[in-house]
Amino acid sequence: MVEQDSPAPLAPKKCVAKPKSKISASRRLSLKILLLTRATEDLEAEKTAREEEKVRYLGEKLPPLQLTGLDTDDLQKICKEIIEKIDKVDEERYDCEAKVFKNHREINNLNLKIMDLGGKFKKPALRKVRVSADEMLKALFGSKTKGSMDLRGNLKSVKKEDIKQEKELTMEVGDWRKNVEAMSGMEGRKKMFNA
Repeated sequence: MVEQDSPAPLAPKKCVAKPKSKISASRRLSLKILLLTRATEDLEAEKTAREEEKVRYLGEKLPPLQLTGLDTDDLQKICKEIIEKIDKVDEERYDCEAKVFKNHREINNLNLKIMDLGGKFKKPALRKVRVSADEMLKALFGSKTKGSMDLRGNLKSVKKEDIKQEKELTMEVGDWRKNVEAMSGMEGRKKMFNA
């Protein structure tokens, strides 16, 4: 017989503890504080740079107006020029907004196509909606429906008095021969139709 090597017994796994950091907690805290102060300084510098860029740009595009010593005709010309510039800027702004809107719509459509191709599109859960027959007809045919489809209203209503009368009629009829004689001839047929 050939002896098989038995597998080595499983040794218990040792818990590997994270090595302690070589930086002390106080040093780590001081480094965080330094990083935060540096980040706030960078943010302040970025804000001031933006403001300076804005002022420079406005200085190039819109030189300061010299209004002293001008008569009304010159002031009206300046106002017309400013209005023309405003109209031009509004047209550019509208065009840019339209382009941005169009690009967003295209991006959304492409994302939907990607989801469809990936097969990861989740169908939304359908909700149960209570709709009456009238509302359903209006939804299907619009306002072309002539009458109402109140099905419960069209049902025959049964009153307690009617039930009592039917019971009395069935109780009255005891002998079948009397019933046959009463229903025979034209008078019997009239009674059937009247009832």
